[in-house]
Amino acid sequence: MKSIRVAVAAAAVGIALTACSSPMQAGAAAVVGNERITTSKVNADSEAYKSALKQAKLTEEALGGVPVSHVVLQRLINVAVIKQLMARYKVQATETEVDAMLKDPGQYQSAQINLLAAGVAPSDARDYGRAMVGLSKLQKQFGNDQKLAQEFGSIKPVLNPRYGTFNPERSQENPGIFIDTGRFGKLTVQPQQPATQAQG
Repeated sequence: MKSIRVAVAAAAVGIALTACSSPMQAGAAAVVGNERITTSKVNADSEAYKSALKQAKLTEEALGGVPVSHVVLQRLINVAVIKQLMARYKVQATETEVDAMLKDPGQYQSAQINLLAAGVAPSDARDYGRAMVGLSKLQKQFGNDQKLAQEFGSIKPVLNPRYGTFNPERSQENPGIFIDTGRFGKLTVQPQQPATQAQG
């Protein structure tokens, strides 16, 4: 069975995504700076993405245990952050640059599979391509990944607790982009033992 490693655009430049915990707007999967990503958008994009996987003769198992909705939400969050940074630093992507980016075969030697590895269905390709061109230009403008990481980190997504929180250390045992924090987004921790006096 073929498999693709789900790429996270932020990881390509060593950016650690973190999420804030604050009240979530009704119907929102995430709020990224000034942009609200709706659960209906995540659901619609997830269906389009599943269809694109099927057309490429790939199954959801090819994602290595990462749920489709998480792959799609991660991509939507990344694109939202990058678009806001592009606006902040007056970076633009031409249609020609977007076309060239979308034809890049990447590590899979196939532009289609390269996009699928990034969680992109054909219907979202241009929006994603524009963001990736912008990310590359921002990287050049800042001159180093550390500055880019700082700017990326300045826009903190607020996640709907149903998706969990960002997984800081993805591994083979826990490959998910997001981890479950328990009901209503609270981390599941053992009850704290009452403090006892040190015995001497």
